[in-house]
Amino acid sequence: MSRPFEIDPVRQEVLTEAHTLVIKVGTQVLTDDRGNLDTQRLHHIAEQLHHIRQTGRRVALVSSGAIGAGMGRLGLSQRPKDLRYLQAAAAVGQSVLMSLYEEELARYGYHAAQLLLTAGDFDHRVRYLNVRNTLLTLFELNCIPIINENDTVSVAEIRFGDNDHLAALVTNLIQAPLLILLTVVDGVYDRDPAEPGAQLLSLIPKVDESVLQLASQSQSKLGSGGMKSKLRAARLVTLAGGCVLIANGRQPGILDTILAGHQVGTLFLPRGGVLRARQRWIGWAAQPRGRIIVDAGAREAIEKKGRSLLPVGIVRVLGNFSKGDVVAIADVNGHEFARGLTNYSANDLRRIAGLHTERIGEILGPDHYQEAIHRDNLVIIT
Repeated sequence: MSRPFEIDPVRQEVLTEAHTLVIKVGTQVLTDDRGNLDTQRLHHIAEQLHHIRQTGRRVALVSSGAIGAGMGRLGLSQRPKDLRYLQAAAAVGQSVLMSLYEEELARYGYHAAQLLLTAGDFDHRVRYLNVRNTLLTLFELNCIPIINENDTVSVAEIRFGDNDHLAALVTNLIQAPLLILLTVVDGVYDRDPAEPGAQLLSLIPKVDESVLQLASQSQSKLGSGGMKSKLRAARLVTLAGGCVLIANGRQPGILDTILAGHQVGTLFLPRGGVLRARQRWIGWAAQPRGRIIVDAGAREAIEKKGRSLLPVGIVRVLGNFSKGDVVAIADVNGHEFARGLTNYSANDLRRIAGLHTERIGEILGPDHYQEAIHRDNLVIIT
């Protein structure tokens, strides 16, 4: 007989602030051992989404399962390795998945709204804002967004991406205070869960390298991620000021249990203050177009003193970028610690790298910026 979960004051406080939730459901949560969609489990998820909505909260669902659903419909026993078959399975399975969501959510008076996204939707500032506006409008219209990667056309996402990362990006996009990652394990353990004496970690205050080392390298038969991808997603969200909870999606009524504030799964706390939407885009959504290497003094000024990046602290400029692009900022050892919007092109920065402010005008003329990247356009990512 299982022990009832205890009420956790920390989780209750997190939920009090969580006016919007993003929930990610993994492939193995939604499918049976043969890879077919488990319609009964999907029914229970829809019921629990209704319970969340009844509390006045908004909720978006990032749902895996399209490829798994396509496998079941096409009679495939294993996840294809060939890109063509992955795309074909996704194309067949996506319509199956959405049809079931629409049917189940309609029982409670909601519309299922499908959003198929790619990395480019987050990288491009205008498209990023369009996705955000669409999601916020769907909340107003009594819809539950069902979000997935556009696997039928996104080559890179199928090969290297996963919906944990997508869920983290969506969480930061709409500034949701809480991301819930539902998987088939109870949470993060202090060692391999298969080892004797392995203990579930109820609370992780900071996702650092020691925490990332806890993740198994193994991947599921049907999914594309694993615990490492979930920990990376947790790091992305907590750095931006949100909370993350990893829990077992096969546990009956798991979302209801979470909503009640019970001590279940592994909770990750935010690293600092809540960042604005624009800062989240600069720091984690947009892909850097180049890299600026800075000296130790510049790193300390940026990280510890909240200063802008001045040309005098720049050691090297890598890549070919334009004014206004997002660039990565790294130290001389190659460790990336910040990102920002550059005031200069790569070519102009190379001309003034290492120069004191008063000499910039001699090189670039009177119309120039004192800062290579202004503090307002800088985001610390470590």
